[in-house]
Amino acid sequence: MKSIPSRLTAIAAAFVAILGAPAMAHEEEGWSIAIHGGAGTLGRKDMTPERDAAYRAALRQALDAGAKVLREGGTAMDAVEAAIVIMEDDARFNAGRGAVYTWDETHELDASIMDGRDRSAGAVAGVTGIRHPIRLARKVMTDSPHVMLAGKGAQQFASEQDIEMAPPEWFDTPERLEALKRLKAEKLSAIDVDIKFGTVGAVALDKSGNLAAGTSTGGMTGKRWGRIGDAPVIGAGTYADNAACAVSATGWGEFFIRVGVARTICLRMQMKGEDAQTASDAVIAEVGALGGDGGVIVVAPNGDAVFSMNTSGMYRGRATSKGTSEVGIYADE
Repeated sequence: MKSIPSRLTAIAAAFVAILGAPAMAHEEEGWSIAIHGGAGTLGRKDMTPERDAAYRAALRQALDAGAKVLREGGTAMDAVEAAIVIMEDDARFNAGRGAVYTWDETHELDASIMDGRDRSAGAVAGVTGIRHPIRLARKVMTDSPHVMLAGKGAQQFASEQDIEMAPPEWFDTPERLEALKRLKAEKLSAIDVDIKFGTVGAVALDKSGNLAAGTSTGGMTGKRWGRIGDAPVIGAGTYADNAACAVSATGWGEFFIRVGVARTICLRMQMKGEDAQTASDAVIAEVGALGGDGGVIVVAPNGDAVFSMNTSGMYRGRATSKGTSEVGIYADE
């Protein structure tokens, strides 16, 4: 006669045979990532086939870098950083190397990153000469007691952390300088010369179920007086919480700050039970009602990766463990 423990083991084995293996033996958890390279007036009539193809290739490179991290079991934080670093090095985007010019013909960079596991976050604002502001933002999160550092203090912190620097000419691009000169000569606003908000960002869900978000930008052409937009503001341009979602925004920063776009989307999902698309569309509509424009990328805890915009286009991409892998530019694709 079997002992009681042996009989219990046999019963458990029978349940496994009927119901399948325990949770830990299930197929590994899925992953998801979305990226953006700015939203704005992006019409097909304004794009040559060559320019269109070049942007899609750039987006694909960044998307694939982040997806590779997740596919190989890396963290959402590492995937977000990997994708953004590539876009910071690409002069096509208004972040890092391709940053717009301030009124004084310099480059002032902003970035932020947030970990959905414990809502730890780091941000930098108004920094110069930092090749990858997203990496400095992450260092603020992991190696300082603060969330945001700005200006000279952030520069000093960067030097203490051995963050890679780049000379001023690294950030200089003829197209951005032409935009500044046109803004001054014709007395235009930044909105008139910036056909897109080239802020870059990424949001991700890793196999462990953790979310992360990051955003990096050069701001707006001709900005003065130390102007800061939404990109480095946690809750406006960036937010991540495992219980809700991960968001990165791009657009007219003053409006995104006033609405608290990133945090508001997550709150709608968490408190109202809205799905990612519904919540994102509602908040972007609120931005539009105030007179602002732009877009967001959002990843939900269930792996949904969505976009929302009130502009004619947004450079974007998304990939998931379920086989989705795509990049896009125009709102109708």
